[in-house]
Amino acid sequence: MDPARRAGGGKGRGIVARRVHTGAARAERAPATPAGYASGVDEKLVLSDEEWRRRLTAEEYQVLRGHGTERPWTGCFVGTHQPGTYRCAGCGNPLFRSGEKFESGTGWPSFTRPVAPGAVVEHRDASHGTIRTEVRCGRCDGHLGHVFPDGPPPTGLRYCMNSVSLRHQPD
Repeated sequence: MDPARRAGGGKGRGIVARRVHTGAARAERAPATPAGYASGVDEKLVLSDEEWRRRLTAEEYQVLRGHGTERPWTGCFVGTHQPGTYRCAGCGNPLFRSGEKFESGTGWPSFTRPVAPGAVVEHRDASHGTIRTEVRCGRCDGHLGHVFPDGPPPTGLRYCMNSVSLRHQPD
């Protein structure tokens, strides 16, 4: 995957937050929202299956909408450490900060906590003969991965995400 896609570019998905200096305080200016993308965390993005298929690559669709999983150690964000925010590949919703990312040894990018309450939602997943907790985007309901209770302090959680479901926005 080329760096522009990883950073959120391509197919109109790039969302670039700008930092502006306002005296001693720094504030983030809200990014411009591409057509069809929700502009607020509380605003749900609901699209038809046909619209999702047009918007996403085949692999993104299989994971985000079909609840698939990429093979371990194949994702572009395994082992990366660039500062920034990881956003949903389907809608641009901020999900995780790079400071919460850690090496879990599982083959998928892992985080200790989401960027904010409501950024992700959890659902019971009884597929594959086991009970797990699925993690979805709080805005578009796209499948991101699963959360497990075996992470490092301070949360003890491991949000194990599919790289294909994420976009990285550098600081």
